[in-house]
Amino acid sequence: MTDSDEYGFLAPDEADAPGDEWEEIDVSDTEADRIARRRDREFDEFRKRLKDADQFKVEQSVFDDATFAAIYKLVQDGHIDAFGGPISTGKEANVYEALGSDDGAERDVAVKIYRINASNFRQMREYLEGDPRFEGIGNDKKQVVLAWTQKEFANLSRARQAGVRVPEPIAVERNVLVMELVGLVEERARRLAEVDVENPETAYEVVSEYMRRLHAAGLVHGDLSEYNMIIHDGELVVIDLGQAVTVHHPNAEEFLRRDCRNVAAFFGRQGLDVTGDELYEFVTAVEADPSGDPDGPDTDSDRRGDR
Repeated sequence: MTDSDEYGFLAPDEADAPGDEWEEIDVSDTEADRIARRRDREFDEFRKRLKDADQFKVEQSVFDDATFAAIYKLVQDGHIDAFGGPISTGKEANVYEALGSDDGAERDVAVKIYRINASNFRQMREYLEGDPRFEGIGNDKKQVVLAWTQKEFANLSRARQAGVRVPEPIAVERNVLVMELVGLVEERARRLAEVDVENPETAYEVVSEYMRRLHAAGLVHGDLSEYNMIIHDGELVVIDLGQAVTVHHPNAEEFLRRDCRNVAAFFGRQGLDVTGDELYEFVTAVEADPSGDPDGPDTDSDRRGDR
């Protein structure tokens, strides 16, 4: 790694058996929708102030009143105190730096705002269909995007519980997700594809172990590559879990094999003799302790992956 060759393993929390948490996610109207319909003076003033902010001016034709109401509700609930500039802009979502609070202490957070008129609506449906959490959501574009946002929150929560280093999910309201900001705008965490990997063996060990922990927790990332992993403060962080599916999804094995091929190809270019098939066998091997060690990680070096 350019800055550090340590890639810290997280100690997994005690997780339920895979599948226990796949309750159906509600995509009916939320408090944000009711606020948008009610349109009281306080909300109208907030909406106007947000629309006048430089970072949102170009989005006026994209964000509907209910999206502004979702942000308003998250502000009311104390998850957002102030907005900063955009971290990234994409076809489906924009991510903004913001100031939040944690038990009264200020903290930097990332606010991911999905567009209701997302251009990859059909691609989203490919990942949602067959997921037992989203049966019967229909073809309504708004419901699909709202389900996708809640799906990302649920996937992040599940991955984190399984001991995978992902951004901590903080709150979700309609099409707005608040999560831990990994790195700052002026000190951006870099994607694995952007760095000089000085210790590829250790990095590969951590990535493969995180893939196995995800699978043991009942999840497949579905789009894992060097572009969906970042490095910050010596940690390898898996990001973009919106499309992650459960192992019960009809395409789960296909998605997992693709993830394995992508990861193996990247580390093959770093000089490692690894294959997608070998990685697949490791990820789907007998899943005892989520740490990958039948006795669990006993030492600090085990947790760092310096074995």
